[in-house]
Amino acid sequence: MIERGLADWRLADLDLLFIENVGNLVCPSSYDLGEAAKVVILSVTEGEDKPLKYPSIFFKSELMVINKTDLLPYVPFDLAAAERNARSVHPGMDILRVSCSTGGGLDDWLVWLRERRQRTLHTPVSAD
Repeated sequence: MIERGLADWRLADLDLLFIENVGNLVCPSSYDLGEAAKVVILSVTEGEDKPLKYPSIFFKSELMVINKTDLLPYVPFDLAAAERNARSVHPGMDILRVSCSTGGGLDDWLVWLRERRQRTLHTPVSAD
């Protein structure tokens, strides 16, 4: 589906392409889309148990973004437990906390994207 969707795009003109899976946390871990990095977004409204309930996507993701942190005063979500659970599945995973409402943490997210893009640009492509 991604290949068909991109068929008419000028990929050379793109710096960054996000492919969002809007389904559950099981399916996106099953397929290689040719992405430079998998990122999993965990909303504080979903619960800190998700890394243990859906370990595959957390294991395969380089970054977990904990989103909607502005709601922490209103929902029963333990940030430390969520991070501990994610790192129990993927010890080397990067973790960022963001709020799209307040903008908190978005600068860190942009830095992560820029650094990841730079690494990708400087990684030699195999001739296979």
